[in-house]
Amino acid sequence: MNAPRRMPLGTQDFELLRSNGDLYVDKTQYIEKLFALGRVFFLSRPHRFGKSLFLSTLKAYFEGKKELFDGLYIAKVEAELARQQKREPWEARPVLYFDLNAKVYDDKEALRTRLSQQLLKHEQLYSVTQRSNDPDDRLVDLVTTLYQKTGKRVVILVDEYDKPLLETIENEELNQANRAMLRAFYEVIKQCDGAIHFALLTGITKFSKTTLFSSVNNLNDISLLDEFAGVCGFTEQELKQHLTPEIEQLAQAQKSSVEKTLETLKKKYDGYCFASSGEHVYNPFSLLNVLAKKNYGYYWFETATPTYLVNYIKRKQEFIPEFDKDLSIGVNAVQDFRYNDDDAIVPLLFQSGYLTIKKYLTSANLLRLGYPNEEVRFGFLEELIPHYSSRLTRTNIEPTIWNLYEWLNSGNLVDTMKLVEEVLAGILYGNIPNNETGRPLREQYYQSVLYAVFRLLGLHAQSEVVCASGRIDMIVSTRKHIYLFEFKVTTEGSAEDAIAQIKERGYLKKIRATKRPIHLVGVSFDEKSRNVKEWREEIVEKSDRKK
Repeated sequence: MNAPRRMPLGTQDFELLRSNGDLYVDKTQYIEKLFALGRVFFLSRPHRFGKSLFLSTLKAYFEGKKELFDGLYIAKVEAELARQQKREPWEARPVLYFDLNAKVYDDKEALRTRLSQQLLKHEQLYSVTQRSNDPDDRLVDLVTTLYQKTGKRVVILVDEYDKPLLETIENEELNQANRAMLRAFYEVIKQCDGAIHFALLTGITKFSKTTLFSSVNNLNDISLLDEFAGVCGFTEQELKQHLTPEIEQLAQAQKSSVEKTLETLKKKYDGYCFASSGEHVYNPFSLLNVLAKKNYGYYWFETATPTYLVNYIKRKQEFIPEFDKDLSIGVNAVQDFRYNDDDAIVPLLFQSGYLTIKKYLTSANLLRLGYPNEEVRFGFLEELIPHYSSRLTRTNIEPTIWNLYEWLNSGNLVDTMKLVEEVLAGILYGNIPNNETGRPLREQYYQSVLYAVFRLLGLHAQSEVVCASGRIDMIVSTRKHIYLFEFKVTTEGSAEDAIAQIKERGYLKKIRATKRPIHLVGVSFDEKSRNVKEWREEIVEKSDRKK
């Protein structure tokens, strides 16, 4: 048996990866595709998806480090590319690489300091004298001086361009200050166009309303182009072509077949789609961790769901069950994150990797979005719930959820509702959205929390289920029982009123065919206690159902 190959866990430096002999899935064909399209680009992808490694690959390529590319696609076509571009093969150029990821931007000087540090590094490397304190002026000096000294146009690569904006999304004053500084910095790409050979900016979001790119109108956004769907992540073909030995080892460790292992990997980590063509990619960070550790897990979420995303969802009072449905959005709007707009959350979730393209409706120019896979659906909910209720924490959420499943599957609604009350009691007053304070309780806020809890069970939980006579608040299904929930606030009705509504509106017709007992559950919430005031249960056996 061959010795196991070393997986590049956490390695984002192409030169280090290749020098160490780590596993590398060849992405250099995309360099040729970029050349065919233009010179100045923007790429949006979720965090931990390989953007930094691709930028590092480009850096090594433009520095002319030929030996690192032996056996890769680009080595086979470099001579022809050089001929087309009227240059020598593997011609080295000045490369300005800016990494904005490795910094906390919590004060007004943090961004300026980070840019200054990186500019100084390049000034010293290329012996360029600093003549200004402003980052944009220093960048102009670097680009123009290098072009004059070397006679070669400069390459600019920016990793995680939007980190200073995402980290300050809840601090409007600091966000505006960072926005202004970055706008001036990135405008240099347009100002010095004649001295720039190639540029690529990568990040998670595309901030349109901030006008970051309003004057950099030569940026070519490749984020949703079909030919770049697989530039980050692993395609199905790459999985089978490059990772078969590791998949076989995983199957053996899990005492499973290769076929079932591939099915599990697909269900848990595939499904990301960044193009209308529908080509899917696997999450590379999770996949490599699974294959290296021979164990399934929510590895992407070990890097933590971004605080900005959780805070944004809570502040905008988003209805969590909506994320589990196919959402429709315009092709242009999905890449158009507009800070504080009412519909901003969908583009933000898409760009952050929590929703992905499920279908492209060509005639309407619309995209249908949904969770890409199980890791995202369940990992996201598991990360989100502790931010809503102190009763559920990272350490106790899994055993708590397992108890809840056991009770529901055995028909034990008494213990189930006790836990529900504990979870709701754990929603601190400070966690209620600001504009809710002193106002009547919105049942949807609590419905969101309960839905997330039930959905985590791996149960078939549905919210706001449409039927002929109305909408069922929530349906929860186990192997042995079905629960049909209707929620009321006390000003609108009692728990008995809720059950009566279920009967009067014929909600049972939606699930009449099942042989399992159906539990009609009415729940009323009290505005003052902000918890369950009362609940009632009525069990309908199959023999009692109307035909």
